[in-house]
Amino acid sequence: MAIRRAEKEQIVQSVAERMRRSKSIVLADYRGLTVAEDTELRARLRQAGIDYSVVKNTLTTRAAQQAEIEGLEPFLTGPTAIAFSYDDPVAPAKILHEFSRDHKALELKGGYVEGKVVDAKEIEALAKLPSREGLLSMLLSVLQAPMRNLAYVLSQVAEKQGGEAAAAAE
Repeated sequence: MAIRRAEKEQIVQSVAERMRRSKSIVLADYRGLTVAEDTELRARLRQAGIDYSVVKNTLTTRAAQQAEIEGLEPFLTGPTAIAFSYDDPVAPAKILHEFSRDHKALELKGGYVEGKVVDAKEIEALAKLPSREGLLSMLLSVLQAPMRNLAYVLSQVAEKQGGEAAAAAE
């Protein structure tokens, strides 16, 4: 069943708007996933607040042009699913990468992350980064270390001086 021109234009505008709002876009080849696997993937993405859809490559190309995103064309061959993340730029990469490890049929193609076109290897590298909360925890630990060390040194000095004072009193 053919899509009418007006419907195509509406799809292009919708995808272009989602591209403009996205902090990251991840493209994947979903060929070979069963309906149950695709449903499971969609549920995981939806739970993380990520839009996931399948759009014809020609319409995606036009939407990218409208959104002024250049460089996605090499990834738009064969069946392509698009994951749009509006809050966390790492979330779709993490979810799709994790899912692709368990389901070999899903292949990451590339994407667009905070203004830069990235290939599948960069998406995988992004997926392996700690979460935002994990990074903040690491930063907090690094910031607390000097204070913790200073407190330890001061307590050791106080113990040593307390021990010398007790020995002198005897």
